[in-house]
Amino acid sequence: MSQTIDVRQDATTTATPRLLHVEASPRGQRSASLQVAHAFLDAWKARHPSGSIDVLNVWTTELPAFDGDAIDAKYAGLEGRDRSAAQVTAWQEISTLADRFHKADIVLLSVPMWNFGIPYRLKHLIDAISQKDVLFTFDERGLNGMLGGRRAVVVDSRGVGLGPDFPREELDYQQRYMTAWLRMIGITDITHIEVEKTLMGAELDHAARAEACAQAAQLGATL
Repeated sequence: MSQTIDVRQDATTTATPRLLHVEASPRGQRSASLQVAHAFLDAWKARHPSGSIDVLNVWTTELPAFDGDAIDAKYAGLEGRDRSAAQVTAWQEISTLADRFHKADIVLLSVPMWNFGIPYRLKHLIDAISQKDVLFTFDERGLNGMLGGRRAVVVDSRGVGLGPDFPREELDYQQRYMTAWLRMIGITDITHIEVEKTLMGAELDHAARAEACAQAAQLGATL
């Protein structure tokens, strides 16, 4: 099932479009979320032959620990204090990683459901880079995301089907979390492509992947 949330008309456009693909599955070619994401990418690349694609694999990328100097750097910034040399270095690592999101016109995320939530390495990435003056600001108006005008496509794969046995409103900490985070950093043009029942037998798995790949290819050919 493909779901578009709060579609806007002011998405960023550039002569050479830039796409960031965040890979959150460690399963490689066996991954349903990656298979569907690649169907989107193939169609998008055909539409934008000169477009650039940056792949951020959370399992192979060194993610900065958010403790020690990094968390001290955060509070130094919040409190208006000068940062130490070590804190400056830690904050630069976080900012450099977040800058890959700033450079993208489209953010594609392939996200498997783990225990009704998201993989811990993706959560690590999100917690590290979701910082004031990095991906959002706040003032008297409240929280203000810094990535407005961009589009996000999220491939949500899960072994079960959300529904009567697994109520979405009670157990979905995957799609709802990703939507909340993207909105927090300013992205409101969000499309979800769902791949369900991948652990319910080969026939259902194959059918779900084929349907989602068709949806992803159709979307990729239009963005």
